[in-house]
Order: sequence, then structure tokens, then C-alpha cells
Amino acid sequence: MSVRPSKTLVAALWGLMVLILVQVGAGPARAQADAAAPTPPPAQVQELLRLLEDPATRAWIDKQARTAPSAAETPQQPQDMNSDLMARRVDALRAHLASLAAAVPRLPYETKRAADLLSQELQSRSAVDVVLLVLGFLCLGAGAEWIFRRITGAAGRRIVSQPVQTARDRLRLVGWRLAFGLAHVVIFGLGSIGAFLIFDWPPLLRRIVLAYLLAALLLRVALLVSRVLLSPWPVGLHAPDVLRVVPMTDAAARFWHRRIVLLVGWFAFGWATVESVTTLGFSPDGRRLVAYSLGIGLLVLAIEAVWRWPAPFPAPSEASERPPQHHTIGTWLLSLYLVLLWGLWVAGLMGPFWLLAVGALLVQAVKITRDSARHLLRPLEAPEAGYSHELWAVYLDRGIRALLIVGAVLFLAWVWGTDLGEMTSRDTVVMRLVRGVLSSIVILLVADLLWQVVKTQIDRKLTRLQAGATPGSEDALRQARVRTLLPMLRMAVFIVLATVAVLMVLSSLGVEIGPLIAGAGIFGVAVGFGSQTLVRDVISGIFYLLDDAFRVGEYIQSGSYKGTVEKLGFRSVKLRHHRGPIFTVPYGQLGAVENMSRDWVIDKMTISVTYDTDLDKAKKIIKQVGKELAADPECAPNIIEPLKMQGVEQFGDFAIQLRMKMMTRPGEQFVIRRKAFAMLKKAFDENGVEFAFPTVQVAGRGDAEPAAARQMLTLVKGKPEEGG
Repeated sequence: MSVRPSKTLVAALWGLMVLILVQVGAGPARAQADAAAPTPPPAQVQELLRLLEDPATRAWIDKQARTAPSAAETPQQPQDMNSDLMARRVDALRAHLASLAAAVPRLPYETKRAADLLSQELQSRSAVDVVLLVLGFLCLGAGAEWIFRRITGAAGRRIVSQPVQTARDRLRLVGWRLAFGLAHVVIFGLGSIGAFLIFDWPPLLRRIVLAYLLAALLLRVALLVSRVLLSPWPVGLHAPDVLRVVPMTDAAARFWHRRIVLLVGWFAFGWATVESVTTLGFSPDGRRLVAYSLGIGLLVLAIEAVWRWPAPFPAPSEASERPPQHHTIGTWLLSLYLVLLWGLWVAGLMGPFWLLAVGALLVQAVKITRDSARHLLRPLEAPEAGYSHELWAVYLDRGIRALLIVGAVLFLAWVWGTDLGEMTSRDTVVMRLVRGVLSSIVILLVADLLWQVVKTQIDRKLTRLQAGATPGSEDALRQARVRTLLPMLRMAVFIVLATVAVLMVLSSLGVEIGPLIAGAGIFGVAVGFGSQTLVRDVISGIFYLLDDAFRVGEYIQSGSYKGTVEKLGFRSVKLRHHRGPIFTVPYGQLGAVENMSRDWVIDKMTISVTYDTDLDKAKKIIKQVGKELAADPECAPNIIEPLKMQGVEQFGDFAIQLRMKMMTRPGEQFVIRRKAFAMLKKAFDENGVEFAFPTVQVAGRGDAEPAAARQMLTLVKGKPEEGG
């Protein structure tokens, strides 16, 4: 019940506003026509005024005024072209600055003349009427947008209330936000600019109001783009970072949203002001003074943003204790860079100005595009660091990067007044070099795209393999081999792509690559003869990999070298010894390789018991210990065959040696063996089985003395009698 009266009231107010604006704008036109009817000017004056009001005539006059100093110069001889060109540039700069200085005293007169011209156009109405007219049509556009927002509000709330659980959901909501925002901007433009263009206005008033309405529309577009990319505030039930395209903190997003609106608003209305003073008859130098003065405000806003911008991501706890606004060398350099840009603009050096401006913006745009593409297509549950990005993120990143680079080149060619068609038709050294540079950019972009696709696929495969499988299983062995080969394949692809890209770039720049290829072949043959050891190492490594002799993570031994394989290079393998040292062994020096990490390991153990031990009892005890080990949750996954007694190995001088064995997974036998020895000691002690150890027995002269001792004593006692 309450919505319908409000819509009726808004429609009535909107219609009343249209009637008021028509009366405000059409009143000066009718008054001008009535005042001009009694005393029409002569035909020659009317023709002159019509020619002066023509935009083409004004543009031609401005162009002639700008090119007059250069046209008056006489051509110089080719031999001193460089010095004369520099002198002409310096003279042109001095003339430009002198003309600006001379235009400062004339600025009040030009302002008064423009005010008189506007007063004649409005027939005794002040400039406030123009401001009211602009504000009125802006209110019309805002009212039309408000009505459209009320009509589509339910659909918009229903869309933004949908849950965001995947990257696809986030993309869909961002697309809907952009679509609704564009619809609002179109309605705003139709309600303001479209309503203004329906009526017939005086020429000067039409141009001035239209310029400011276009500036307002540009500001409205900047608001939309900033809200979609930065998402400074919550959207429906979603937090700001859920639908944010450019990754940053909430504070940074709100900061940059406000600064973007300020910068774009100042630029747009400053441009409208410069267009208005041009329409009102300001001289080219006076128009430049107005533009440079407004540029100071833009420079101040940019420097303020540089000195106060927050960190894009949360800082560590230690760094967060420092104040966020800290002066660094980078901040000073960036401020000086902005001042330099403004100085180049004021000095009229537009070539260096556009080169520095586009270069800096291009670097930042490429970085933001890369981060945004990866963040936008990243699953919500995946972390920013260590995530292997999808191919679509690579395509989006590289595609937008290519468009940005090509667009920057075309823009520089346009602002420098260079015709690309004329450039391609000429056959001079400079034109060939320029065409080669453009071709090189395309070649490098294609090579970069191919490399990123291959690199992303390999990294994704390696990331999935890091999850691993059951140690010792067939899947684990296969994954180990893939992890060994994929990094080498990635490096080989990079070398091939880089070599082909460099050769194609040199060819596009006019370098004859045939002799280079032939020379590389001859050099390769020479290197082959002079580096037989290197060739042997590389070929041996290839055959080791083809034979699947070892993989990354396996423990191998070759001669005096042994350790875990850490890295496989083109000519050597790195082995990490179990005590820490690392060996770098060329493939050609490996020879026969003993791989201790494949399939299974049989560990044989020997224990010594006394001669009075019951062997059957000892066998049962060992078997029981093997069963307990096989049931242990820590040891069971690594035991293939349990511990068992093989029998008597040999009879020693003081003990019977019993032989045992068990089958385990490679590398796990050491831990299981230690635990088995501890369990055997405990079980033998509990069952009265004694371990044998060497002893020395010393006997006295009693009944227990050995026969050998008694015999020796008899011999010793009988010797004197025989001698006597």
C-alpha cells in the first residue's frame, strides 16, 4: 500500500522537474530570438560568427597556432640534423613557456570576455543558471535510476542473496553485479543526457552543459567499476572480500575506492571545464593555463594517495606495530615521478610524458590483472599461497595482458601522431625496426602463453602427486617416477620455447639467423668432440632414467657413494647421505647402482644362546615375537613377512647361533629390527632362555681341576727325577 503512492509522487516530481528545466533552458533561447529579431546583424557578420562557432574551424585555428613556430623554421642539412633537432626542441620549449607566461596577464581579460559571451548567450542570465541546469538534469538522471532501482530491487536482492561456495558462483555474482550496474548507468545517462538532447538549446549552452553531463556520466562509470573490482562494502549477506576481484584488505579497498572516485571526478570535471573555456573563446595558451592549474589539483590528489595508501595485505604482527604511514625511499621516488610527469606535461613534452605514463600504468595493470585473474578463479577454500592455478586463470591473465600491451602500443602510436598503415608501407631502417619490435612483442606474448600453459599443467600434476599414496605401493612408485621426470620435462620445454622465441625475434628484427644456426651446429660438433665426458654423462643419465634405475626419494649406493636421491640434473645426480653430506655424482661415474628402496627387503638377524638352551622353546618364543610385531599398528603396515627362526646357523666356541629373518618394506627394517631385539630380550628373560657371551674360567687344584692341568702338574713334578 505504501509503495504505489511513493512511485506516483516520484513520477509527478520528475515531470515537474522536466517542465522547470525546459522553461529554464528554453527561456534564454526565446529571449535571444526575440531580442535578435528587430535588429538582425549583416549577412557578412552572421557568416563570420557561424564560421567561428564551427568546431572544425576552431580546431584548424588551434592547430595552426600550435604548428606555426615549427612551420617557420627552415630545413637543415642532414649532417647536423641531431644538433639542430635538439636546438629546435629547446627553442620550441622556450617559446612554449614564454607564451604561457605571456598568457597569464591576459587571463582576466579572457575570463571577462568569456563571461560576456555566456551572458549574451543566456540573455542577461548568470552562470548560476548553467549550474542549476546541469544539476537539474543530473537529478533527472538520478531520479530515473532510482525508479529503475526500485523496480528491479527485488530481483537484485534475490541474486546477491545466493550462496557463494565455488569460484563459478563468485564469477556469476560478479557478472550479475556488473550487468545491473551497467543498466543503472545507462538509465542515468538516458535520464540526464538523453533528456537534455531532446530539446533545442543555444549552441554554447548546449556544449557546456553536455560536457559536464558527460563528466558526470564518466564519474558514474568509475563508481561502478570501482565497486565491482574493489567491493569496498558488504554486498547483501556476503562479506566484502567474497566478491572482490582485486585481492586486498577491506581497509585498502575502501581507501582506493575513495581515491579513484576523487581522481576520476576531478579529471572528468576538469576536462569539462577545459572544454567549456575552449567553447567560450579562450586562446590556446589561456586554455592550457586553465588545464595546468587543474592538473595541480590532480597532482596533489595523486601524491596524497601515494603517501597515505595502506598495505594491500595484512602485515606481520611485528610490522603492524609501526605506524601505517611511513616515509620510504620508494614513496619519495614515486612522488618525484608524479611531479616529473606534471612537469613534462606543462613543458609540452608530450612524447616523453605519454611514454613514462603509459609505461608505469602498463606495469601496474599487468600486475593487477595477474593477481585478479588468479584470485577470481581460485576456489574459496584454497589458500592464496601454494595454490596451483587453473588454465582458465592463465588464459584470462595472458589474454588481458596481450590486450593491454597491444592497446598501449596503439595508444602511443596514436598520441605520437604515427600512422601504423604508413609505417608498415615504408621500407626505411627505422620502419623495419619498428615493425620488427611489434612482431617481437607478438612472438614473445605467444611464447609466454605456451610456457605458462605447460608450466601450469606440470605444476598442477606435481601438486596432485604431493598428496602421495601408500608408501611402497605401486601407485607410490609410479608417482615417484613421474615426480622425477616432470621437472626435467618442464626445463626442456622452457629451453626449447626460449630458443625458438629468441631466434624468431632476431629474425623479425632483420637478423640473419641462418649463419647463427649453422654456426651453432659447428659449435655443437666441436663441443661434442671436446666434451666427451659431458656427453657421456648426459647420455648415461638418459639411459638410467629410461631403465628406471632410481627415482627421487630412493636410497641408492654406487661404489663409495650412497644416499637418498634428492635431485636429478642433466649431467649429475645429488645424493644425500644419511649422516647429512650431499654427493654430486656425474651419471658417467655411477656404474652399477644398488637401489635399496624398491619393492621389499629381507633382513637377517643372528643371536647367540647357551648350549643348554631348549631350541624348540626358543623357536616358539621367536615366532610369538614375530606375531606381536605383525600385530603392532606401527610396524604392521611395513612388515610383509613376519619374523621367524630359520634354524641353527652354527655352533660357536661358547654359544649356539640362531638365524632369523623377516621381510619388510625398504628402509623400514632398521626400526623394526630394533624393536624386535628389545622384544626378544624381554621374552627370553621371562622364559629363562639365556643369551651366550664369551667367558674365561680359572680353576684351582681340587677335584674339579681339569685333566690337562693335572697332567701338566705330573710332568712338571717328574722332570727333576729324570734329570737326576
